[in-house]
Amino acid sequence: MPQIDVYSAENDKVGSLELSETVFGAELKPHLLHEVVVWQLAKRRKGTASTKTRSELRGGGRKPWRQKGTGRARVGSRRSPLWRGGGTVFGPKPRDYSYTLPKKVKKAALRVALSDKLREEKLTVMTDFGLQAIKTKDFASVLDRFDTDNALVVIPEADEIMEKSSRNLPKVKVLRAEGLNVYDILKHDRLVLLENAVGKIEEALS
Repeated sequence: MPQIDVYSAENDKVGSLELSETVFGAELKPHLLHEVVVWQLAKRRKGTASTKTRSELRGGGRKPWRQKGTGRARVGSRRSPLWRGGGTVFGPKPRDYSYTLPKKVKKAALRVALSDKLREEKLTVMTDFGLQAIKTKDFASVLDRFDTDNALVVIPEADEIMEKSSRNLPKVKVLRAEGLNVYDILKHDRLVLLENAVGKIEEALS
């Protein structure tokens, strides 16, 4: 079973932790990561783009000129898609871009992403951040001790101090264990897990 050192908020080693081979020892499968990231981004699309067809535009009821005798091409409406200001043919309409993905695929991709961070030595396990109040400066100083300003911090449960202290740091995100996802793991350079969150993650993915 893979082992990892556990650190305090002062970057002092305080122990070690055995990690699940199933969750943190998965084989690298890039196609799984790609599939899940595409699915996550598709879910986030608003799908509000909309254009008007010729039937939705104002005007165009009168025939611009008579059918024959003018020498010009026949036209039935000034809202024809061929004219400037006319309707759009096959333009976008509001739609839902989301689709379903098997749970097994999502879990497998999460295991791959976690295992990859461990292999690249970009995974840190901490006992806690030691914050007593909501203070961005204190939160940032803890990350500075680990030489990073681009991190995904995973906490075991809701923590107002942690969540609010990190809000003004553009490259940092605090996430509860149940919300852990592939996109955020890959987006951030370092993954920081609080020790109590590791058990929850292993329980969900084993």
